[in-house]
Amino acid sequence: MSIITKIGQLLLLVISISAVAQDRPNILWLTYEDTSPEFIGAYGNTSAKTFFLDKLANEGVTFTRAFSPGSVCSPSRSAIITGVKTYELGTGNHRSAYPIPDYIKGFPTYLRNAGYYTSNNAKTDYNVANAKGMIAASWNESSNTAGWWSKKSGQPFFAVFNSNSSHQSRTMTNPYTQYREMIYDQLPDSLHTVDDAFPMPPFYRDSPEMRKQMARVYNSITKTNVEFQELFNRLKSEGLLENTIIFSFADHGEGMPRMKTNGIGIGHRVPFTIWFPEKYKHLSPWGTGGIVTDELIDFTDLAPTVLALAGVKIPSYMKGNVLLGKQRATPKTQLFLSSDRSDESYDLTRTVVNKKYAYTRVFMPNVQELRYLLYMDLGGIMEHIRTDFNENKLNDVQKAMLLPRPIEYLFDLENDPWEINNLAALPEFKNEISIFRKQLKSHTSTSNDVLFLPEYEISELSKTTTAYEFRQQNNLSKIHEMAQCVGFEAQKSRQLRNKGLTDKNRWVKYWALQNFAISSAKLSEFEISKIKICLSDSYPPNRILAASILSDRFNDQKAKDLLISYFTHENDQLSNLALQRVLYQKNAATFGKEVDKLNQQQKRHFITNRTIEMYRYIYQEKALVSEN
Repeated sequence: MSIITKIGQLLLLVISISAVAQDRPNILWLTYEDTSPEFIGAYGNTSAKTFFLDKLANEGVTFTRAFSPGSVCSPSRSAIITGVKTYELGTGNHRSAYPIPDYIKGFPTYLRNAGYYTSNNAKTDYNVANAKGMIAASWNESSNTAGWWSKKSGQPFFAVFNSNSSHQSRTMTNPYTQYREMIYDQLPDSLHTVDDAFPMPPFYRDSPEMRKQMARVYNSITKTNVEFQELFNRLKSEGLLENTIIFSFADHGEGMPRMKTNGIGIGHRVPFTIWFPEKYKHLSPWGTGGIVTDELIDFTDLAPTVLALAGVKIPSYMKGNVLLGKQRATPKTQLFLSSDRSDESYDLTRTVVNKKYAYTRVFMPNVQELRYLLYMDLGGIMEHIRTDFNENKLNDVQKAMLLPRPIEYLFDLENDPWEINNLAALPEFKNEISIFRKQLKSHTSTSNDVLFLPEYEISELSKTTTAYEFRQQNNLSKIHEMAQCVGFEAQKSRQLRNKGLTDKNRWVKYWALQNFAISSAKLSEFEISKIKICLSDSYPPNRILAASILSDRFNDQKAKDLLISYFTHENDQLSNLALQRVLYQKNAATFGKEVDKLNQQQKRHFITNRTIEMYRYIYQEKALVSEN
């Protein structure tokens, strides 16, 4: 074979490889913060000015049953970047940054290794210990200037653009003057939404003050809409649109009270649209052109779907569905979602959804839907809600947000999108509740949900292993069984939690004490004596819970002193656990002097300091709560 022939064959090979590379689709993600579908025009809100998001929906596929695995950003983004549920990975507690196994990668790493140009503009918030390493491996560029425009000619790209304009900081937390500067004044008059131009969510009082706050939501989402339109126009002008599949979705529910951080369906449900160019319309199993589907999807489906589109092998640890193309999986009949600590505020809810219902099991029902959470409470809307509550201006639906929660919710998503009517206690839904309980119990067991461990424990074990690997090597079923008793007062449940007070497993004892901390039933002499013994338990979280029970119920001074002693503990989780327990006690206001002393000391812990500020804000500065 002549040298000319060999060169010719080599050139043909190079051209062939290049053609294959160019034939792979570009993938563009337009992600936005803190938004529920109820505020998007394509989902039926005729007041919304979301013309571009509606265009994508009218030309593509819109999902009415798309859910974020978490109800606040960093757990949701952990699930997105890894393709693994947070209760398996141990990443469900907001901004906890615990380690994960080295072999679990940010999924863009696999795209990058396969020849894709990967860019992220610019939010990460992946909630893992080695975030810098994950970012460096995942993205060719991750910055405020990153985009497809830095790729090589003919190179396929995966590009993410995240809009902060709809973030909670704009819609409720930042002062109104900042919102005006960052959002309202950036929009032309024709795109402004005024205070009386939209329906109020029924769980908010329809007052001028609340309308002023809610208008921020509409204008902030419109600002996001404008930003995405500009990106779309650029993609089109550069001749790349015909080869690009566009995903558009929010990271979790609306960044407003009762939605973001709330473990019921509305905290997880998101707007989600996929747009296909003509070249790739055949990949859509639903069709295109204004198609609406109720197929159940969550964010752990994203990584395997994108990898499949790019022709990349999917790692075995990714359990989500491939949604598009030849590898499309059988659609799910139900989803399992989780909500845990957000900033300083502990919580634990687990939600099961199917196409019709959202069932939520609450494991800390003493924590209200509008829990004491500094980042939420700094917003003017929360001050209005708490003030209206104190002045008895709220109806029963609106008051419910500030009262202890039921242990179960069941909402009809088809007929009650705002999730107002809780069906869980109605006798005609007894069968549905029984089925959901069994499904959740089974899934909690089979997934070996690691987030039922006290976070103090996850923090400690993360010094030598990962929560993911710990979960694989240890059966947590006894812990799950004790936690399932929370809120139930039947004899069987009470006997089990009594037994748990003397269990050798410290985490079983922890959940037995959680049961008593939440129960309103009168304690027997036997139960009181066993709880008192726990004041000297070898496990610090158990001592704190026992002290909280005795301080709250009996104003026991010894128990109160023990709680106070943990306020200054060197471990952030322990000091915060003690302060968080106090926040929800009937005698919470009597701890004011001790909290003032803490505030005057040098601050050492992130989440503990936020709880101190929260306490001072609601009990002292604003005096929004006098007693629970």
